[in-house]
Amino acid sequence: MITINNECKLIEIYFYICEKFEKDLKYCCQRYSNNNKPEFTDQEAMTIYLYIIHQEQRFKCKQIHRFANEYLRSWFPKLPSYAAFNYRINRLSEAFTNLISPLLSEFMPKDCSSEISLLDSLPIITCSGKRVGKVATELTDKGYCSTKGMYYYGVKLHALAYRRVGHLPFPEQLLVTPASENDLNVFKQAWSNIENRTFFGDKIYHNEDFFSQIASNQNAVMLTPVKGIKNQSEREKQFDKAANDLFSTAVSRIRQPIESLFNWFIEKTDFQRASKVRSTKGLIVHVFGKIAAAFIYLIFNS
Repeated sequence: MITINNECKLIEIYFYICEKFEKDLKYCCQRYSNNNKPEFTDQEAMTIYLYIIHQEQRFKCKQIHRFANEYLRSWFPKLPSYAAFNYRINRLSEAFTNLISPLLSEFMPKDCSSEISLLDSLPIITCSGKRVGKVATELTDKGYCSTKGMYYYGVKLHALAYRRVGHLPFPEQLLVTPASENDLNVFKQAWSNIENRTFFGDKIYHNEDFFSQIASNQNAVMLTPVKGIKNQSEREKQFDKAANDLFSTAVSRIRQPIESLFNWFIEKTDFQRASKVRSTKGLIVHVFGKIAAAFIYLIFNS
């Protein structure tokens, strides 16, 4: 049994998913067979997945199915076997991906700054770099995480987030790339056309020539901690050290909340570890399904 308060949340999530499904999501997983109206619906499958992750903190598909079978059977009497449920969830990978956009746009807090954005990326690891990655090879490859000081196979989650003073930043856009993709290249391809914005990033975004052009054309500025100059003399380093340290500390202090946002994602969904994923669709669900569950938690617990 679940409490009355949790029952209300389950109903709210179900109606929200049904609304989005009828509007957009059904086109991502449309069936063209005689089984185009299954007894256990796609809306029910998505609701179970999102509700149990956000409310019960059960992150593996087998754990989710077990909880639903034991405690939600009266709500979902047509719940299929674990194998069938897992297949249905993976089949909904594009629906989970497309659910993120309305979640971000419809529930954006009013205190988001439209003038200041924070940038960072997070590794999502399918296996360590000591092994050869064989899962979702069309999405994953080998990369290096400087924060953890390790090589790994997997993907990167790139976040462009609005700054919120005193609160976690709120994502404006989330992108997934192979692990080897450089963060600066992602910015150039996806976000370099944004106008009238001040961006705060880490040292990997340091590129004076490129951002001078962006400042001239888009009235956008990228601020990063000061990056050392190759072959600079010790005397020159010490001459500017105090000013550079103060500037770098100020930039890092403003940018730090986006790292807290990633830590919040990990705490609520445990999505950084993807070693149990066995397919491309499974990896997409692992990333975007769990991000959706995190925002469902934020929205329906506010």
